[in-house]
Amino acid sequence: MATDLEPASTPLSAPARRYRESLWIERILRRETVGGFLLLAATVLALIAANTGLAEGYFGLRSTYLEISFGAFSWEISVGKFAADALLAIFFFLAGLELKREFVAGELRDPRKALVPVVAAVGGVIVPAVIFLTIVRAEGPEVQRGWAIPVATDIAFALAVLAVVGTALPLALRTFLLTLAVVDDLIAITIIAFFYTTDLQPGYLLASLIGVAVYGLIAQRYQEFFRVRTTAAWFVLLPIGVIVWFFMFESGVHATVAGVLLAFTVPVRARGGDDDGLGERMGLAEIFEHRYRPLSAGIAVPVFAFFSAGVAVGGWDGLVDAVTSPLALAIIVALVVGKTVGITVATWLITRIPGVSLPRGVTWIDLVGLALLAGMGFTVSLLINELSFGQGTPLDDVGKVGILLGSLLAAVLAVILLGSRNRRYKRLVAEETVDLDGDGIPDVYNEDRANA
Repeated sequence: MATDLEPASTPLSAPARRYRESLWIERILRRETVGGFLLLAATVLALIAANTGLAEGYFGLRSTYLEISFGAFSWEISVGKFAADALLAIFFFLAGLELKREFVAGELRDPRKALVPVVAAVGGVIVPAVIFLTIVRAEGPEVQRGWAIPVATDIAFALAVLAVVGTALPLALRTFLLTLAVVDDLIAITIIAFFYTTDLQPGYLLASLIGVAVYGLIAQRYQEFFRVRTTAAWFVLLPIGVIVWFFMFESGVHATVAGVLLAFTVPVRARGGDDDGLGERMGLAEIFEHRYRPLSAGIAVPVFAFFSAGVAVGGWDGLVDAVTSPLALAIIVALVVGKTVGITVATWLITRIPGVSLPRGVTWIDLVGLALLAGMGFTVSLLINELSFGQGTPLDDVGKVGILLGSLLAAVLAVILLGSRNRRYKRLVAEETVDLDGDGIPDVYNEDRANA
């Protein structure tokens, strides 16, 4: 995963690398801001449709089956499941590209820099799961199966909120959140693959893995071809990806895992390009990220949210009953309290080790705000909720209420805290743009200044 067949030929200075990384993060924040708003709009529309006169049509559409037939072969899938298993695979493909880039050329490449956010992410997974199981310990194994619901952080929502309220927050804090969210996604994907696999079919799984290998071989071998011919991937790699997805779907492993595995085979660095995979000759991973981000943020994730977030709460009484149920309470507390405590305490513990500290410019109060923001589970939490209880079941509906309210509460608290911190940092923004030596790189990124 962390190596490419295409070697990098142009090493960058440390200041240039830091500056380029900051620009990359800013681009991610801008894109996820739009995606976050679309995701919010889709969620609101889903709740309106599920609780008005449109409910019958909404739930009927979600349950409608799509059928594909070739001669004697016939295959069908419901619209709701297609949104969760197929469209969301595009989201996981983008997440996989970000993961690989972080491991190959980003913050996770340096174990010293990666240690703190990685440990923080682990703490933000373990503590919410423990809190959830503690609250529902008397509810039986059917409810306890949802232990992984509060472990995920929604990158789109979290980065969208940060982009809106954190315009002047330190770059290191934004980098920390992105790295933490990427690691969080990796853990969530692993949990889905290992704990939510049913009726494993080894033959289909092997066929899917062979397809992944073919996809990777072509992407690595003909990287320049896909760079120059912008539509080539649609006609060459996409059909292979669809076949990989189908075999993964039939194998019993959740089909979104196919998106991550395919992304891991895409080269980050281009031959003759810079060693961070960015710049004029950016790697194929960054090119694909540019091309397919709108498809994920603008269509795949909002459509998934529309078909997954819709829950008929049954009026005020139904909402009160759902919120006060042990399942919803467990999710809310785990997302808001569990994420905050888990990330903060894990970070505090790891920074007790000599030589390990918070990123420069990040204070503990900033970290608490970031930990609150990580409590926005939403997309992956909704997916795990459906995998735990089955789409449209009573437990699934109660779990959705918990996810929506928990994510909302975490967002509001994070906005209050980070908004106040943002005002404090505004006066420092001008410093990050000063370039007294005229080298095109703000002076703040120079090594002597950064280490002062």
